[in-house]
Amino acid sequence: MFTIFNEELAEVARRFRDDHREFAAGGWDADRLEAHRVASLRATVAYTRENSPFYRERLAHVDPAGITSSAGAAWTSVPFTTKDDLRSARHDMLCRPLSKAWIFYETTGTTGAATPCPRDNVDSLANNTVLTVHYDTIFRRHGDDQVIGVSGPTELHAFGDTFGDVCRNLGLAVAKMWPHSPMVGFDRAITVLRELGITGLFCTPGMALTLAKRVRAAGLDPRRDLRVRVLMLTGELASPELLANIGEVWGARAYNALYASQEASVLGAAGEDGGLYTAPLINHYEVVDPITGAPTAAVGGVRTGELVVTALYQGAKPLVRYRTGDLVRLTAGDAAATLPADRLEVLGRTRDELVVGGRPISGYDLENLLLGHVRGYLDYQVVIDTDGAGADRLVLKLEAAEGEPPRVDPAIREHCRDVLGVDVSVGHDRFGSITGTGAMVSWKAARVVDNRSEVDAETATARALASARSAP
Repeated sequence: MFTIFNEELAEVARRFRDDHREFAAGGWDADRLEAHRVASLRATVAYTRENSPFYRERLAHVDPAGITSSAGAAWTSVPFTTKDDLRSARHDMLCRPLSKAWIFYETTGTTGAATPCPRDNVDSLANNTVLTVHYDTIFRRHGDDQVIGVSGPTELHAFGDTFGDVCRNLGLAVAKMWPHSPMVGFDRAITVLRELGITGLFCTPGMALTLAKRVRAAGLDPRRDLRVRVLMLTGELASPELLANIGEVWGARAYNALYASQEASVLGAAGEDGGLYTAPLINHYEVVDPITGAPTAAVGGVRTGELVVTALYQGAKPLVRYRTGDLVRLTAGDAAATLPADRLEVLGRTRDELVVGGRPISGYDLENLLLGHVRGYLDYQVVIDTDGAGADRLVLKLEAAEGEPPRVDPAIREHCRDVLGVDVSVGHDRFGSITGTGAMVSWKAARVVDNRSEVDAETATARALASARSAP
């Protein structure tokens, strides 16, 4: 509504809306998209050099006019921005003073110093337009009587504002509920789910499982006693097999709804077919080797490596060639897909990659491999150990509702031995709060117990956070 008080912003909002709708309908060809990228990269470099103390120095030698291609030497010679840069530069990274932002957010600070992430109106218009267009393909299929629950991590996170605004754009009622808040708690959150007849829920995969556990502990069944029919999950690693199990537990369709970060905003969003799609009108995407930083070549239309992004809009904190630290698979767009953008699979952080049986494997691929053989669990964790001969072995531990053991396909052992060359067994356990810390710390710290090495700093942080959440 704020745009009706500012004609310039109202025009920006209409332009974003019209461009994204036209793009989603297949109205942009490759030449038009490349022209948009090049013009926007030039604009972002010029804007950041002029307005950001950090980029004024870092990009002093970069001539925006020399950028004639989104993949040419003039662009790939532009220096990267790293997470360490964000931590050290802090407010010097910003292009606008805080007084010109409309809201202030920051990173969680659980694994390093919290970094400021203010947003101005252009930031929110650019990012929320993408989500509105993408999510329209999903929610339009679930009727016109929807009430959407939004359950985010902290009040200093964009989660609640972003999804609340997008739902308003789509004409959906919203109830914001924070189960970890002492003023709400899980009992009240479950009451809200029941009394309001919540039909959709934005939360992390860990929260979806934790809520399901609490619902079952209250003597209820999410499938029978709640009306939730769509789960929009984000903030953590979410493989297709994990999503399929969460959907079964809730009797709902579970989406990997969003790939984003507090510092870089929206990088990918779900479409109705369940795919996670890039947002090429607001971001430029590169995939590089995590070690060398060199561009990775496509193999069969797929590029695998660390994601590097540059903002194609000029807001409070546009980042230039930002190394996300995330491993991805980026697959060239398919004209028959829900949206005409590249498909994105987020494999986990580069430092979360594991070596099992002498073979490297991402968290996403390990989770998808193991969970493809089990259903009906309410939580899981992977234990990595060695046998007497020094060979790696895995134990997939599952938590289930009382009296309802999970279903396990016995083929899990043979399949995992073929893929990883290690023995796998399935056990049962109860995990407390540790598995719910993934969004705050890391997937690996929350989901993996690696007995082959000492406890690292992130695992210690996750355990301390879990202990604090479990305290009376």
